[in-house]
Amino acid sequence: MSYKVLIVDDNINNSRLIEGILSADERGFECSFAENGAEAYDMARIVNPDIILMDLYMPEVDGMQSLRLIQQNPDLKETPVIFITAYKTTENFKQAFDEGAFDFISKPIDINELKSRINRALGVGETLRRIKLKISKYKQQRKELEKKAVLAQNVQNSFIVTNYKGNIEWANEGFTKLHGLHIEEQLENYGKSILDVYHDNEVNRMINQCLEDHEPVTFTKNIEHEDGTEVWIQAFVSPQLTRGGNIEKLIIVESDITELKTKEKELYEHNLKMLQITENLEAANSQLEQQKEEINEQKQLIESEQEKSERLLLNILPFEVARQLKSKGKAGTRFYKHVSVLFTDFRSFSKISKELEPKALVSLLDNYFIRFDEIIGTHYLEKIKTIGDAYMCAGGLPLRNNSNPVDAVLAGLEIQHYMGMINEENQKNAEPIWELRIGVHTGPVVAGVVGKKKFAYDIWGDTVNIAARMQEQGEIKKVNVSGETYECIKDYFDCEYRGKIEAKNVGKIDMYYVNRLKPEFSEDELGLMPNEEFKTLVNKL
Repeated sequence: MSYKVLIVDDNINNSRLIEGILSADERGFECSFAENGAEAYDMARIVNPDIILMDLYMPEVDGMQSLRLIQQNPDLKETPVIFITAYKTTENFKQAFDEGAFDFISKPIDINELKSRINRALGVGETLRRIKLKISKYKQQRKELEKKAVLAQNVQNSFIVTNYKGNIEWANEGFTKLHGLHIEEQLENYGKSILDVYHDNEVNRMINQCLEDHEPVTFTKNIEHEDGTEVWIQAFVSPQLTRGGNIEKLIIVESDITELKTKEKELYEHNLKMLQITENLEAANSQLEQQKEEINEQKQLIESEQEKSERLLLNILPFEVARQLKSKGKAGTRFYKHVSVLFTDFRSFSKISKELEPKALVSLLDNYFIRFDEIIGTHYLEKIKTIGDAYMCAGGLPLRNNSNPVDAVLAGLEIQHYMGMINEENQKNAEPIWELRIGVHTGPVVAGVVGKKKFAYDIWGDTVNIAARMQEQGEIKKVNVSGETYECIKDYFDCEYRGKIEAKNVGKIDMYYVNRLKPEFSEDELGLMPNEEFKTLVNKL
């Protein structure tokens, strides 16, 4: 059996990818396509698909709006709709399921997940179709039985006439058909009284009540013939009164309701079956609801795990690089012409490491680096890595900007100020002093992610080596920058020239200490916090 699948995506490559996956399935999926929600609704009405795979975000009419149109159409309402999207939030899931969505598939598409979700949707659809078919069949049978029950009322009647005492005086041929013997046999073998016909205490009581109260009565009785045949009759007993109000005769009209009783029994049995089907349907619905809850729980668990994975990925890689890895499966290298690299390193770290227990040493280093992370984050720098007690970050990547030399120097001044306050406390408490050198250089780099396992974002080039040299040639409590960085920041910061150093493959490079922001650009006395005028100028870079 083949299935009709409607694929809805404004990106034809995504649609062809799904078609390619389904074409390999031996069941033979027949694919139709639409590029937006409006086309999807029109196409669904034409092809009446067994399942719809639809992108959530599309131009003109998006997936959610198209789902509402589908749910409003009685012919399409039960068609399973599976959303395919790269954007996943709990709010999106809740709204989609409230609107009638069957399931979600994440982008990029996993072949096994796609097949699993489609199999589940088709299985549920087949179950519902079988149940509805059974219900329709039993409803039709019930209508036919009801029609036959009405026709069973139009059978040949039996008429019996008695005198005022209830003794039979006459009966028509209908009596023979209903009771299985002639009226003469009845009178000769069983007696003349109408009470001898039925041999039923309740019926006898009702007939006696009619004779006493002069009011008609009705009863239903089963008659068993000598050959074992059972006949059901419905009798109407009507007293005929004289002018004085006394009973003159009884008129008994009997109708054969055997077929009606048979159909009633069949109808009752069918009602029991319908009740069982209804109970089974309710159980199936309950199971479906339970499965839906389980699916929702699984989705929430998957979403939670994905959020954890994304947070972990963002702790390792820059946001833009992580986004490329998620959407494209890879993130290559890029060339950046204007990047500022900042290095920090603790002087005499080997000496400190001998004075402290390893656990305490790592804990302190971790605390310092966490604060470094916070500082560079406020200045739009990206942490690259730590190597032992060395810390490396850069500005102007992965998102390019022209303010990165200023950002790097501001971050360096704030880091030195932070370490200065730490060391003041350490000196009071007779604890080790962590003396820090910082170097900054601006120039071109190549940046990106290499390898397939244990992703790491890194940068390469002479700019990195020169920044490291700036740190090595710097002094504690100082921010040492190269001549290239100085040319970018000299209008905003108070700097002092230090001379030149030799850099491998580059030659001699000028060095400058950055002391603080110039007073006209500083919000505080220390020259660490830029004022509004400074921010306005930097934003124009």
